Amino acid sequence: MPKTAFTLFRPERVLTPVVFASPHSGRDYPWSFLRRTVLDEHVIRTSEDAYVDRLFECGPQFGAPFLCAGAPRAFVDLNRAAEELDPALIEGARKPGHNPRVMSGLGVIPRVVAGGRNIYRGKLTMAEAEGRIDRYWRPYHQQVQTLLTEAHERFGEAVLVDCHSMPHEALEPIARSGARRPEVVIGDRFGASASEEIVERIEMAFVAAGLVVVRNAPFAGAYITQHYGGLRGSSTRFRSRLIALST
Repeated sequence: MPKTAFTLFRPERVLTPVVFASPHSGRDYPWSFLRRTVLDEHVIRTSEDAYVDRLFECGPQFGAPFLCAGAPRAFVDLNRAAEELDPALIEGARKPGHNPRVMSGLGVIPRVVAGGRNIYRGKLTMAEAEGRIDRYWRPYHQQVQTLLTEAHERFGEAVLVDCHSMPHEALEPIARSGARRPEVVIGDRFGASASEEIVERIEMAFVAAGLVVVRNAPFAGAYITQHYGGLRGSSTRFRSRLIALST
């Protein structure tokens, strides 16, 4: 099993309500997992946002905490709801409603990696799927919530920047259209997960650095953006703002 659900890097002094997180850059592939897959040690990593954690690990130097997943995406996908179980992979899982992610093999316990290549020879038990969710998914999301709550208590607001990379295939249609290939995609669920002011400030920072920036195409954000971007409840008493950032 992967050694840890996450690694948290805290600044010496918190100076901002911004929290950075990388749910897909985990790269702890234990032998017990690798021996069960039909894929080699290179192909199994193709769904990983490789080394995105290194792009953002400087966050604590500027007063922002940075949360990084420990388990790899091929093992458990932290950017899916815990209920997104794939019946084609997990014994006893109920057939979901219309859910393109699960149907394509990209549920919380993925059936495939990039390119639709199967990870396993057969099915997994429900107990194993639930064990991964309990050991890795729940602790990661509990820590996200803790960081957002701490930010809100300190600053009166919380901004979560969810950090990802982009596969080349997703950008090919843009390149074929003649438009400049984006170097940064800011996903805010088309305005639903963050205020225009927050998005503009982040966008202008990248533009000032000379990068090509677009919004919501081809990535608008998945479960984390949707869930935390619209979060309300008696336990939190605030609305968080969330940006999915793909580079």
